[in-house]
Amino acid sequence: MNKDASIFVAGARGLVGSAICRALAARDFKRVLAPSRSALDLRDRAAVDRFFAAERPDYVFMAAAKVGGIVANDSYPADFIRDNLEIQTNVIDAAYRAGTRKLCFLGSSCIYPRLAPQPLQESSLLTGPLEPTNQWYAVAKIAGIKMCQAYALQHGFNAISVMPTNLYGPGDNFDLQTSHVLPALLHKFHTARESGAKEVTVWGSGTPRREFLYVDDLADALCFLMEHYDSPEIINVGWGEDVTIAELATLIATVVAYRGTIVYDRSKPDGTPRKLLDVAKLTSLSWKPRTALADGIRATYAWYLANLKQARTD
Repeated sequence: MNKDASIFVAGARGLVGSAICRALAARDFKRVLAPSRSALDLRDRAAVDRFFAAERPDYVFMAAAKVGGIVANDSYPADFIRDNLEIQTNVIDAAYRAGTRKLCFLGSSCIYPRLAPQPLQESSLLTGPLEPTNQWYAVAKIAGIKMCQAYALQHGFNAISVMPTNLYGPGDNFDLQTSHVLPALLHKFHTARESGAKEVTVWGSGTPRREFLYVDDLADALCFLMEHYDSPEIINVGWGEDVTIAELATLIATVVAYRGTIVYDRSKPDGTPRKLLDVAKLTSLSWKPRTALADGIRATYAWYLANLKQARTD
């Protein structure tokens, strides 16, 4: 990407989008387009068309999506599949028609079958049933991947699809009803410490294994791939190691300095037994993440404490 290129970050106010904006600023890109949702609703096709016709961005980071944890996905399946299909369809098609040089579409590790061999290889896509608790979001993301590949095949559009693992970091959603596991646990343990609660209940058995990537590492990877990867085939981005939910809870309790007891509610769903990405393809391109899990959690907690008033906690 040339330093004078126009770059549109879709979803710039979200966890991933804000990290991409930080990464671009650090690389001295000056022409970054980052409209808020109130300024540009990506579900509105006419508004998206007008934006692209006026701005004609050279590059697009497609980081906008409706996201959430098990509770949110289970409660609002129609919202998850509708909103995500609308957002990505509008942006991908408008970018192609406006002459965008390259688009980076953000998928998710939940696109892979629930019981696919671990670690999850890119070739596992569409080889088995999805995890039921987030299938609506996963189906929408798979449609986005296939749309990028179709536009590359039919129109020669340079659209890459990146599959990140579970993300966390500054600007995350800490609402217990709609957030993912790491920020939800961080909020829960902080609240318990402040209130003096003697125990914290964690959903599920604590045995599922999950991989976590600090969001600024993802943003660095996305900028790297925008420069060095042009295949329509999907590519994983992750840490390459995982932990159990019980190990994660213990680590978060240590960072927060919570001294009480951790109990597990086995009546609640565990979700997929394990989600670890095979990152060999990305590693072969000479990119690796830098932020270890404990360091990333400490940085995220520091941001949470400094932004309690505006952090999304309810």
